[in-house]
Amino acid sequence: MSELREALGQRSIVMVGLMGCGKSSVGRRMAARLGLPFVDVDEEIEISAQKTITEIFTDHGEAFFRDGERRVIARLLANGPQVLATGGGAFINPETRCNIKQQGISIWLKAELPVLMKRVAKRDTRPLLRSSDPEGTMRNLMTARYPVYAQADLAVESRDVPHDQIVNEVIDALKRSPLMKRAPEKVEISQKMVERGVTAALVQATAPQSIGPRVVPVSLPGREYDCLIGTGLVANAGRLIAERIGKVKCGIVTDVNVARHHLATLEASLRENGSHAGTVVLPAGEATKSFRELQPLCESLLSMGLERGDIVIPFGGGVIGDLAGFAASLLRRGVRFVQIPTSLLAQVDSSVGGKTGINTGQGKNLIGTFHQPSLVLADTNVLSTLPVREMRAGYAEVVKYGLLGDAAFFDWLEGNWRGIFGNDIAALTQAIETSVKAKAAIVVRDEHETGDRALLNLGHTFGHALEAWTGYGDRLLHGEGVAIGMCLAFRLSEQLGYCGQGTAERVSGHIKAVGLPTRIGDIAGGKADASELLALMGQDKKVKAGRLGFIMVRGIGQAFVTREIEPETVRAFLAREIG
Repeated sequence: MSELREALGQRSIVMVGLMGCGKSSVGRRMAARLGLPFVDVDEEIEISAQKTITEIFTDHGEAFFRDGERRVIARLLANGPQVLATGGGAFINPETRCNIKQQGISIWLKAELPVLMKRVAKRDTRPLLRSSDPEGTMRNLMTARYPVYAQADLAVESRDVPHDQIVNEVIDALKRSPLMKRAPEKVEISQKMVERGVTAALVQATAPQSIGPRVVPVSLPGREYDCLIGTGLVANAGRLIAERIGKVKCGIVTDVNVARHHLATLEASLRENGSHAGTVVLPAGEATKSFRELQPLCESLLSMGLERGDIVIPFGGGVIGDLAGFAASLLRRGVRFVQIPTSLLAQVDSSVGGKTGINTGQGKNLIGTFHQPSLVLADTNVLSTLPVREMRAGYAEVVKYGLLGDAAFFDWLEGNWRGIFGNDIAALTQAIETSVKAKAAIVVRDEHETGDRALLNLGHTFGHALEAWTGYGDRLLHGEGVAIGMCLAFRLSEQLGYCGQGTAERVSGHIKAVGLPTRIGDIAGGKADASELLALMGQDKKVKAGRLGFIMVRGIGQAFVTREIEPETVRAFLAREIG
C-alpha cells in the first residue's frame, strides 16, 4: 500500500456515482487500507451548514446546495491526499470534474438499478427520491448521469457483495492504472470559464481518454472491409463513411435504448455530410428479431428512398445488427450496410462476418443470409452506457476466442478482465481488437461456415437451446447462454476424456468471477428438462444428415468439431447437470 500512497503524491482518491452505489462504505475501507484520511462530502456539508442535506434542499433548493457542494469539494481537494466520497450530483458539475482531474483520481462505482434500489430503500433521507415513483426517478438519474460518470478515471462495478471485495477490486484497478505511473496533467481553469459554466475547454479537459482507432481488415476477396476500433467514431461516422464509401444516403436502424443515449450524435454526424436519409427506432430485446418487425422495417427503409448504392446503418447490439443486416440483404436484392455496434457482444462478434437473420419458434437465427458489411465502426465510448449485465454478456464472446483457439489470450483475460469492465480504455481496446482479429481470420478462411467457422459456435449449441427454452427474453441473455454453454462444453469434454481434469473448473471459475452464470441451475424461473433441451438442440443449424455437431475441446485454446457424440450421451449429461 505504501507504493500506492507514494504514487498518489498530493492527489486524492475521489469516489463518484449514484446514491446507493457504496461510495461511503467503500471509501472508508479504502482510506483505512491506504492509511489516508476519509471525508464524506455530504457529512462535511451538513457540519458546515448545521443542517441535514434534506433540510438544505427544502429551505434553499438544489441550486444553492450544488454551489455549496462545489466549493466544499474544491476546498477538500486542496488539503492533500485523502479519500473523498462525493454526493451523486457532484461529478456532474464541470468545474468540479476539472478540479478532480487536477488534484485527484476519480473512481466510478457503477451499479445496476436493483442494487441501487435495494440499498436506498434502507434510508428515507434521499431528497431526490421523495416522489411517487422513486424507481422511475432513479432510472432517469441513471440515464442522465451515467454518461458523465463514464468520464471518471476508473470504473469498478458495485455489486451486492461484501464491500471489502469491491475495495480489493478498486485497489487492483489503481495498481494497473497508468495514472499511478505518471504525474497528473495540469488543467488551467480561468474565472471566465467558471462563470460561463460548461465550455469547450472544460469538455475537452474532462473527456474520456482517447486512443485509436485500430484497424482490423477483413480480407475477403472482392468484399474487403475494415473494422475500426476506438473512441469518437460515432461522432465522426458521417466523415468516415464519406471517406471510405463515398457520397451516399444513410438510413439508421436502432432501438429505443440506444436512441436515448446516442442517436442524436450519429444523426448530427450524418447531417453534417448531407447523408442522413431517416431513422427507424425499434423495440429493444431479442423478440425484435422476427418476421413481425422485418416487414415494416423493410418498408420504412424503402420509404426513405434508399437505392442499391446507398447504406443501411444498424446502430445497436446484436439484435439490431442481425435484423437490419438481414433487411439490407433483402432490400432491392441487396444494399450495402455499415455496422455501428453499441454492445460489447456486437463489437467483438456479431458485427463482423456477415451473418444476418431472425429467430423463429423453431430456433435462433434459422432464417437469414450471409451479407458482409462495407465497414464496421466499434466506438468504445458507447459502452459506457451499457448496463453491467449486458457488458458481462458481451464478455462471454470475448472469452470464447481465448477458449477456442488462443490460450495466451485467455491467460491475459484472467489477469486483465477487471480493466475491461472499468475505464481502462487500453485493456478494453486490446480485448476487442484481439477478438475481432480472431473472428476476421476465421471468416476469411471459411465465410459460409462449412469448416473452421463452426468453431465460433463454442458454447452456442447448448446456449441457443437454453435461449429457446427461456423464450428469448430477459430471463437469459444470449451471452449468458453462451457462458453456460461453454462451461457445459468443457465439462462434457472432460467427461468424455477429450481434455484433462481441472480444465473445466478453471474455465468455470473465471466465468463465474466475472459474474456470469456457469450452470443450467443458475437460470431463474423453473427447472429445465433434459429431453426438451436435447430436442431444441436438434433444431441447431449445425445438424447435418441428422447428426448434431458439437464444439468440444482438448484443452484451453484447442477446440474442435465432432459429430460422434450420441444423443443419449448428451441427454444423460444434461440430466446430471440439471440434477
